[in-house]
Amino acid sequence: MNDVAELKQYVGVHARAQGIPPAQYEPLLDQVSHDDDGPGSWVAEWSRAAERLERDGRLLEACRYYNMARFPYVDGQPRRDALARCVTVFDRWRRENSPIQRLDLDLPQGRLGCWTVGLDPAQPRPVLLVMGGIVSVKEQWAPLLLRARALGMAGLVTEMPGVGENAARYDTDSPRMLSHVLDALRDRGVDATQAYAMTLSFSGHLALRRAPDDPRLRGVILAGAPVHAFFTDREWQRALPRITVDTLGHLTGEKPADAVERMRGWAIDPSALRAIDVPVHALVSRRDEIIPPQDAQMLRRHVRRLRTRTNDDVHGSPNHVAESGLWLVLSLLRMRRVDPRQQASLRWRLTAMRARGVLASGGG
Repeated sequence: MNDVAELKQYVGVHARAQGIPPAQYEPLLDQVSHDDDGPGSWVAEWSRAAERLERDGRLLEACRYYNMARFPYVDGQPRRDALARCVTVFDRWRRENSPIQRLDLDLPQGRLGCWTVGLDPAQPRPVLLVMGGIVSVKEQWAPLLLRARALGMAGLVTEMPGVGENAARYDTDSPRMLSHVLDALRDRGVDATQAYAMTLSFSGHLALRRAPDDPRLRGVILAGAPVHAFFTDREWQRALPRITVDTLGHLTGEKPADAVERMRGWAIDPSALRAIDVPVHALVSRRDEIIPPQDAQMLRRHVRRLRTRTNDDVHGSPNHVAESGLWLVLSLLRMRRVDPRQQASLRWRLTAMRARGVLASGGG
């Protein structure tokens, strides 16, 4: 079982990223008293709210609540059922409201479930690969595919090993999954030689490790990615939230007490970072409680084509969701060197948002 206080603390970033405002989820959290089975449990209260939304035909909102019910990972039948409902309800929503398509890929690690948009053999397009972190499923990020389509790209969203429907083990070979996905897309209506990775949280580590070895990756966008110190700084690791350590143990198949220690060899050394010859844009949270500040510093020292944006926020920048979304799209446009007028518009909107935030906080 998870610590309910931690669940309530860390669910905020994922709720806000999906457009669930505090006014909706905070009263629900007040009804949660434990993480076992039955009424008052984390899964039961989120699932009950999801069922109401589903009955009302508010399918995308229901999907988001089922996602929160299975958060942070499947540890038994109740969360397994919530994940299944999350996927099923999203499938219903996308069939009725979007061009998003289901695609299952048979990779060396096993079958991988994906949501896609813009796959067209008659007109192969550059592809945007989207992946969340260790606690977020593909349905959470799938609406980003509509942005890719609007930008004239194909798009694919999937999950890290061990997350959601991806049953593969999270291990030292996991970065190769990105290349295996591109291999599988080669004859499926995308230009897999022009791939851009929007990899959020821990999936950013996979992209950084793979970028020097796969020339098809033309750019990498990160948000709160572990790089080096996360894996090597024992003092930092001792202060990590239990929910992070438990999740890493679940995904790697290790005991939580051993999981982070056995990941020490996953640290990316400076020479590997210097070998990255594509643009890397990184979103950094100044008060990140999961990713140590040394990791952003290491990117700045060793990645040659780096842009960063720093928010005065905690991991995932939950108080800067709108700004971060604009910045991610702007990063993609900059990497592809397209649509200068839209780039200028996004830069203006970001500047205006940042100025309003400074004024609201009394910063002058």
